[in-house]
Amino acid sequence: MMIAAVALVAVILLVAFFLIPRGPKYGKVKKVLSNEKPARMYTKADVSLHNKRTDCWIIIKDKVYDITSYVEEHPGGDAILDHAGDDSTEGFFGPQHATRVFDMIDDFYIGDLVL
Repeated sequence: MMIAAVALVAVILLVAFFLIPRGPKYGKVKKVLSNEKPARMYTKADVSLHNKRTDCWIIIKDKVYDITSYVEEHPGGDAILDHAGDDSTEGFFGPQHATRVFDMIDDFYIGDLVL
C-alpha cells in the first residue's frame, strides 16, 4: 500500500511538472528593455544630422531614438518631423499621445545623449 501511495505522488508531481507553465507562453515575444541594450553615446550634433523623413532621430529626456521606421505610421502625420534631429521631449509628453507610446518608444532606443 505504501508503494502505491509513493507511486501516485510521483505521478502527480511529474504531471504537474509538465503541465504547469514555467515561463513565457509560446508565440509571445519577450520585450527587451532599453537598459539591456548596450548604450552608445551621441552628441546633439550627431543627432542633428538625422533630420529627414528617411533618416529621423529624436531626443527624449537625454535618450536618442531612431524613429525612421515609424515616421510613415505616425497617426499625427508629419508632426513627428517638427523636431527631427532635435529634442522632442516636450512634444512627446504632450496631451495628444496615448499612454501606449511610452511603451512603444523603447523599441526605437539607440543610445544616450552626451551632456
